[in-house]
Amino acid sequence: MTAKLDLVRAYLAAYAARDLTAVDAMFADAITLRDWNIRVVGKAAALEETRKNFDSVESLSIEVLAAYERDGGAAAELKIGINGRDTIYVVDVFDLDADGRITAIRAYIGRGDE
Repeated sequence: MTAKLDLVRAYLAAYAARDLTAVDAMFADAITLRDWNIRVVGKAAALEETRKNFDSVESLSIEVLAAYERDGGAAAELKIGINGRDTIYVVDVFDLDADGRITAIRAYIGRGDE
């Protein structure tokens, strides 16, 4: 596995553990988060949005179905379990800087094969 994919997997593990301190260390100051509901720019706003997500659930599980490295980043197809009851499928596209920090995450919701 490459350093880019290692960072993505570490981020996803920290996210599943709802570890805001670990997530904070991985975010670049000028990070942009975008998904089907929100778009925020800047580390403070991204951490606040992440904290809201953590506070809105009791538990998270993230299974990486596939992961791909690309120039400047990586992408991962995810199966996310929420509170042991709900499941969503998401593709996250990550941009990474030269220091190994996440500068952008773009999330796209999909569906499983079931």
